[in-house]
Amino acid sequence: MLKRIIFMLTAASLTFAAELPTRKYLDLSAVKTMAAAAEAEMKKRNVDVTLCIVDESGNILFLQKGDRPGNNTVQFALRKAKHAAMYGQPSKAGADRLKGGDQFVMFMPDAFPNQGGVPIKVDGKTIGAVACSGASSDVDEAIAQAAIDALLKP
Repeated sequence: MLKRIIFMLTAASLTFAAELPTRKYLDLSAVKTMAAAAEAEMKKRNVDVTLCIVDESGNILFLQKGDRPGNNTVQFALRKAKHAAMYGQPSKAGADRLKGGDQFVMFMPDAFPNQGGVPIKVDGKTIGAVACSGASSDVDEAIAQAAIDALLKP
């Protein structure tokens, strides 16, 4: 009887383990790939920015302040990245909403309506975000996108 109960418990635990979902996430190798691509894009454009990479919850995985950008760019890059990660859309979408008169975006948690943050999406799910600050907003976004493109290239 005891053997039968142990067998049933073992079989049940294997069933539960098989049902656990798997998820994609940003590991150190992915972060290094994106940081290197962002640095290459900065050199190509002859700009120096602060780069921030976060996970899907907005937790910092990588932060690098360039030599020339102001100290405020650290917070700007982090906030842009959090916006992109939390809302699964570029931080420019928040800026566009605000320009369109939607003041609610100013009160959304972790929203930062300023171009430069881009979500990292895999299989339709946001697994993190990259953001830059220190150049013009469109250049910040282009550098962030170059980092993502390097990670997701086929």
